[in-house]
Amino acid sequence: MRQHHFSRIMLWVGLLFIYLPMVIMVIYSFNASKLVTVWGGWSIKWYVGLLDNTQLISAVLRSLEIAFYTAIAAVALGTLAAFVLTRIPRFRGRTLFGGMVTAPLVMPEVITGLSLLLLFVAMAQLIGWPAERGMLTIWIAHTTFCSAYVAIVVSARLRELDLSIEEAAMDLGARPWKVFFLITIPMIAPSLAAGGMMSFALSLDDLVLASFVAGPGSTTLPMEVFSAVRLGVKPEINAVASLILLSVSLFTFVSWYSMARAEKRRKAEIAQMQQMQSVLDAH
Repeated sequence: MRQHHFSRIMLWVGLLFIYLPMVIMVIYSFNASKLVTVWGGWSIKWYVGLLDNTQLISAVLRSLEIAFYTAIAAVALGTLAAFVLTRIPRFRGRTLFGGMVTAPLVMPEVITGLSLLLLFVAMAQLIGWPAERGMLTIWIAHTTFCSAYVAIVVSARLRELDLSIEEAAMDLGARPWKVFFLITIPMIAPSLAAGGMMSFALSLDDLVLASFVAGPGSTTLPMEVFSAVRLGVKPEINAVASLILLSVSLFTFVSWYSMARAEKRRKAEIAQMQQMQSVLDAH
């Protein structure tokens, strides 16, 4: 009983440690004072002032655009890599391929960023592409980094799938590609959504990789915030961070609700397919 009570206390302490700074940041985003540490009453002028801060708004939109495209590309590449690692047990170079897929997970971001910078510089000298570093190079770097996380998440899901469902679909005449898109993809949809959201968050939060591969005019939100914080935290930063926190929370809730409904529908479809298979086996 004491151990259970101690676990609950530590749980609440951990939650407070994580979320209390966010609550304080949201509260101080309504601070009327220009000094972040001095409370000057409630005001929304910093939210209104964001409309005039074109540099910060441009950085936010740029970061959201890069994160969106990174999530799509990372889910596609990570899913393909996970499918190869889980469904093709033996092929030449499998160990090397698996190591290359998971390398960004253990590689320091400084090393990854420097390597990508040298790669882009060498490619620009050899073939003339990329002509300049910007959003495209940041997107490539973030996709390379986030694909490893998606591959791990999707691989775990693929290993748990019941292959008899896919085999039943092929016994009924479905082509392998049709089984993949109509059977496998819906069953791993929660892991795809989780990998996509993780990639979006990692891309939106990344500072190190973007600092290496970004060029003039491609400053992301973390880079903008980092450069501004060195001169002192501005109230506008609290305001934009609060808006992003609200957007991410709403998106997470909608995604969770959608995945819960999809999972319920998927279980019903699986039960129906298993019932059909049992009828076919009986005949």
